[in-house]
Amino acid sequence: MTSAQVDNGQPDGQEAVDAPAGEGYQRGLGARQIQMIAIGGAIGTGLFLGAGKAIDRAGPSLILAYAIAGLVIFFIMRALGELLMYRPVSGSFSEYAREFLGPFFGFVTGWTYWLFWVVTGITEVTAAATYMTYWWDIPQWLSALVFTIILYGANLISVKLFGELEFWFSMVKVTAILGMILICAGVLTVGFSDAGDTATVANLWNDGGFFPEGISGTLMTLQIVMFAFLAVELVGVTAGESKDPKTVLPKAINTVPWRIAVFYVGALIMILSVVPWSTFKPGVSPFVAAFEEMGLGIGAAIVNFVVLTAALSSCNSGMYSTGRMLRDLALNGQGPKAFTKLTSNGLPLIGTTFSAALMLVGVWINYQWPGDAFTYVVSFATISGMWAWIMILICQIRYRAKADRGVLPHSTFKAPGAPYTSWFALAFIGLVIIMMAIDKDARISLYCAPVWGLILGVSYLVLKARNPEGAAFTKR
Repeated sequence: MTSAQVDNGQPDGQEAVDAPAGEGYQRGLGARQIQMIAIGGAIGTGLFLGAGKAIDRAGPSLILAYAIAGLVIFFIMRALGELLMYRPVSGSFSEYAREFLGPFFGFVTGWTYWLFWVVTGITEVTAAATYMTYWWDIPQWLSALVFTIILYGANLISVKLFGELEFWFSMVKVTAILGMILICAGVLTVGFSDAGDTATVANLWNDGGFFPEGISGTLMTLQIVMFAFLAVELVGVTAGESKDPKTVLPKAINTVPWRIAVFYVGALIMILSVVPWSTFKPGVSPFVAAFEEMGLGIGAAIVNFVVLTAALSSCNSGMYSTGRMLRDLALNGQGPKAFTKLTSNGLPLIGTTFSAALMLVGVWINYQWPGDAFTYVVSFATISGMWAWIMILICQIRYRAKADRGVLPHSTFKAPGAPYTSWFALAFIGLVIIMMAIDKDARISLYCAPVWGLILGVSYLVLKARNPEGAAFTKR
């Protein structure tokens, strides 16, 4: 089925049909949806929940960590943007890894990013089920099952519905953060709430200074900070289904600096000004803690609703991206052929169903054994997500070198300062990995990576032995 056939008004349905090596997707994501997907990708449970642990470790200097990491994320996104405007494809960084680094790296990147979203989907839908117990005493497995089925169904109706869900999920998160910022601003200027005279910008340096735990304390939060930004690259996966990728994607990517400045740096400045940093504790949302310190008890219920939507948003993104990534792998002969099939309304039915089924199995495992071996699998999310960033940066460096030599055309959206900004971002990611190796709580991620790499290496050699002359194993 060609892209033209998809768009020419075939009736909606779920029957699967074979698709050739073309994209075949419907371009159903508009500018409004892409913008909110880009915003939502940068705001997740890492901010609403994880920031409490990071504040406890670094104090007010966490603001600086988020600012520097945000700059690195902007470099990564501009590198991705340059590649997307060179060739906007749904496979995104997996396709670029295949083109600029060879078929093996495309294989590893595609399957690693797929696993990242499956694992993330498992953890997020389980978290969403946990948040439901705040209001109702219902079995966690039941909520997880219902959420998974609803999001799975929404992803099989149309890509437009996926985009609409992400739009409203992101709207909830954005509204919550902006509301928090405005309330804190009111407390600082007018002085209402129980915080009273203790609310002052001087809280950023009065209690032990800006670096109360030293520079080392700040460095040790980098993996928490970078984890909060995972999924920001999802906008690249939407390239094949954006109505006007050449216009919409650059605009979405260029909003990264102000999004990070407002939603991360701005929110933390306000919270840490109203409430001294030593008040916050690991495992407690800094938003909830701030509301309680201000005497606004309803804040706990509000934040619980927000983190619920954040978790559902992440799971929804997982449903979307896994099906696309599996289809890209299959189209390149690096996955089962069945994953190439699309429904008559241009959706990867079999790939999405396979991924959703694994998420359900994972929910059951997480329910039965919330710790132990499953913890090792979940911890892999951080390092696997950063692998996609590493591939984006290396591919952009390779692409720019070829473009500068005239081998390939220059992108219409060149990354400023590249390739130096890309090298800087790679060095920063290297620093984060070193910090993960030092931190005993984060070290598990690095143990999982070689195991997954070995599995992929053996799988690739088996596939290549079966079809040594196939296009899947020939560098383009």
